[in-house]
Amino acid sequence: MLQKTIILTAFLSSLICFGQKDSVPTVHTINSSPQTFTFNKGRTIGVSVGVGAAWAGSMIGLHQVWYKGMEKAPFHTFDDSREWMQMDKMGHFYTANKISNLVGDMYTWAGWQNKHAALLGFGVGFGYQFTLECLDAMGQRWGFSWSDMGANTLGAGMYLAQQLAWKEQRFILKFSYHNSPYAQYRPNTLGGTFAERLLKDYNGQTYWMSISPGAFLKNSKFPKWLCFSVGYGVEAKLHGIDDVYTVSTGNSALTFKAQRQVLFSLDIDFSKIPIKNKWLKAIVKQFNYLKLPFPTLIVTGNKWSGKWLYF
Repeated sequence: MLQKTIILTAFLSSLICFGQKDSVPTVHTINSSPQTFTFNKGRTIGVSVGVGAAWAGSMIGLHQVWYKGMEKAPFHTFDDSREWMQMDKMGHFYTANKISNLVGDMYTWAGWQNKHAALLGFGVGFGYQFTLECLDAMGQRWGFSWSDMGANTLGAGMYLAQQLAWKEQRFILKFSYHNSPYAQYRPNTLGGTFAERLLKDYNGQTYWMSISPGAFLKNSKFPKWLCFSVGYGVEAKLHGIDDVYTVSTGNSALTFKAQRQVLFSLDIDFSKIPIKNKWLKAIVKQFNYLKLPFPTLIVTGNKWSGKWLYF
C-alpha cells in the first residue's frame, strides 16, 4: 500500500505552501460561548481543488501504471490478513493516518475549526484507501481486503481521536527503511533496485510510534519535542505466507526462518520544535513522516541486540 499512495502524499505536502492571503474573520458559537477564528475562502478553495485533483490524478496514474495490465475479475474479496506478518497492514495503518493528518492540517491552515478539519481529514484518508481497495477488488490476483479496510479505519481513526481529544497528535506514526540482505534472493518479489526495495522489501521497513512524555505532563521541563519510540518490523521474511523459505544458491541451499521484531529507540517530534516562523514550522513538521536514526534496542524473537544508529 505504501507504493500506491506515496505519490498522493508527496503531492498534498506541496499544497500546504500555497494559498491566497485574503481572509474573512468569522464568529461561531460553540457551547454558548463565541469563538473567533479566521476562515480563508481562497485557501479553502485551493486546498479542496488540490486534494480533489491529487485524488483523481493519482487514481488515473495508478490505473495506467499498476492496474492496466492486470487480469480483470468481477468484484470479489480476498483474505490476506495472515500474509507478511501483517507488515502490509502496518503500511495501510500508517498511510491512512498520514493522509488524514496532512489533509486535516491543510484545512486547519485554511481557517477551519479543528473538529471540522479533523473530520474532513478522516474522510479523505479513509475514502482514498477505500477507493484503492475497490480497484484491487477488480483484479484477479488481489481482491477487496476487509483486513486492509480495518487497518485503514484504525489509522484514520487514530488521527481523528487525537485531534478531537487534544487538538494535536501525541502518538505519532513514523516510517524508516534500510537495505536488507534478503531482497537479493527474491528480487522479483522484494525488489531489484533501491526504489523497488523501498516499497516492496518488508525486511527493510520499520513502522514506529513516537510518544513524548512532555505532551502529557503539565508544567514539566521534559522537552515536548523529545520522544520515546517503539517500532515493529520483520527479519528474514521472504514469502508472504511461509515463515520458512529455502532458496538454491549454486550447489547449496539457504533456509531462512522469518521472525518478528520489536524495537525501542529515541526520536524527535518536529511539530514541537520551537520555531517562530510559521512557514518554516509548517515545513519542518513534514519531517514527522520519517523516523530519525538513533541508538536502538532490537528484540528479534527472544534475542536482544542493539545498533548505535538504526535506519
